Amino acid sequence: MAPPEAVPQAPEAAPSAASAVLEARSVSKRFPGVVALDDVSVSLRAGETHALVGENGAGKSTLIKVLTGVYRPDGGELRMTGEPVRFARPFEAQQAGISTIYQEVNLVPLMSVARNIFLGREPRNRFGLIDFARMHRETGELLDGFGVRVDPRRPLHTLGVGTQQMVALARAVSVNAQVVIMDEPTSSLEPREVETLFRVIERLRGQGIAVLYVSHRMDELYRICDRVTVLRDGRHIHTGDLADLDRMQLVSMMLGRDLSEVRRSGATSFAAEGHEAARAPVLTATGLSSRLQLHDISVSLYAGEVLGLGGLLGSGRSETAKALSGALPLDEGQITVDGAPLKRLTPAAAIRAGISLLPEDRKAEGIVPGLSVRENIVLAAMPRLSRAGVVSRAKQDRIVDIFMKRLRIKASSPEQKVGELSGGNQQKVLLARWLCLEPKVLLLDEPTRGIDVGAKAEVQSLIDDLAREGLAVLLISSDIEELIEGADRIVVLRGGAVAGELSGDDVAEDRLLEVLADHAPEPADRAPAAQEDPR
Repeated sequence: MAPPEAVPQAPEAAPSAASAVLEARSVSKRFPGVVALDDVSVSLRAGETHALVGENGAGKSTLIKVLTGVYRPDGGELRMTGEPVRFARPFEAQQAGISTIYQEVNLVPLMSVARNIFLGREPRNRFGLIDFARMHRETGELLDGFGVRVDPRRPLHTLGVGTQQMVALARAVSVNAQVVIMDEPTSSLEPREVETLFRVIERLRGQGIAVLYVSHRMDELYRICDRVTVLRDGRHIHTGDLADLDRMQLVSMMLGRDLSEVRRSGATSFAAEGHEAARAPVLTATGLSSRLQLHDISVSLYAGEVLGLGGLLGSGRSETAKALSGALPLDEGQITVDGAPLKRLTPAAAIRAGISLLPEDRKAEGIVPGLSVRENIVLAAMPRLSRAGVVSRAKQDRIVDIFMKRLRIKASSPEQKVGELSGGNQQKVLLARWLCLEPKVLLLDEPTRGIDVGAKAEVQSLIDDLAREGLAVLLISSDIEELIEGADRIVVLRGGAVAGELSGDDVAEDRLLEVLADHAPEPADRAPAAQEDPR
């Protein structure tokens, strides 16, 4: 493969030590009906970690795709170490030294760990055949540096999502990259794996590698990033030292308005009002048990309440939500809605009873990326919209228009493919799908995972509005602050069982941490390296 084409330009002065390894200069990118990037510039310096932030739909993903050869810019240019370059496809960007780690693992599930890491550059023996012994040995050595001990011959799909993400990271840093782009790299990682990632980033900086870091988690940005570039509506808003901005200033730049405009309203909460108005729960689950996953789980949800479900990774939070929605078969237990038991617990029966689930993995279990925004929203409501087997397009359009406006879904039109939207807008499309069914109970599994602070605030505000309208909401979040601020009560799980419940004044960070600490893992400095369960 030929190297990326150099574009003849007038000679320039030799780059200084602070010159960029990779630059985008006045880059623009347009799609039908949408200007995704408009005169955007960003520069990545050797040995720095550069934050790229903005609301969903700000242009972050499009910029990354331009930098990595997925898209060709319609205007502007890219430069590496001062020289103009054009990438016709991602492989050329990789050959030039640009590696990318995406939020959704983009490896080959059926191949082994070793084959994924060395894909396209497998070591060969003197006969020209793949040297598997060397490949497996070098894979083991590489993963040891990430605190991951797993058989290099093991198929990737048999590993947990967090471990798969670490494999993707290991591949990215093993190709002698000059630039490593990380798009929400911690969204699937456990705390110990996050610490390992940060150590790897420090090592990359020490080697003079530029890191472009995309994350909606402010704590991470302020901990590891040197400079920041802010995008909004496809435009470049600001670039500068992150230390010179406090969090409120950064958020205000991202939103283009005062943060108070999208903060959650201070309306009286369900907990403050008490249960007098809704003594009978909308949903009651008793004794839910599923082999090796859930053990005698019992919860109740009331109209107008946001019930938080907390716990460490693997505590059974998602499994509980799936059980309530009929997606996880149960060995024992009973679920009632408005006092009526669900005799046959299936997803269809749960939906008919008024239970809707927004799953954690919107890519694999939620959106249909090849369908339009309209088709994704009305997907679950088709039976209600049909008459004699004919679906009314007018009814579809009316529902879609209502929810696109209410949820502020940003799309060029209802016919735009949902796979082309930002993560936050995809999440809103999923919410619209279930809200148009007018459910009694809404189960939200990590509803703000992987979306930026602006979209996060909008989703949190929407949850509040839905509760005030009488909807019973179950909120699952690994973000302690989100649980404390958003929930009226919190049920804490551990090992698939209820470890405690917080209500009233006990819904506070210190009390939640106390319950979690009773079952916390060993401190990171004494814990063994992360290992994948061989089962």
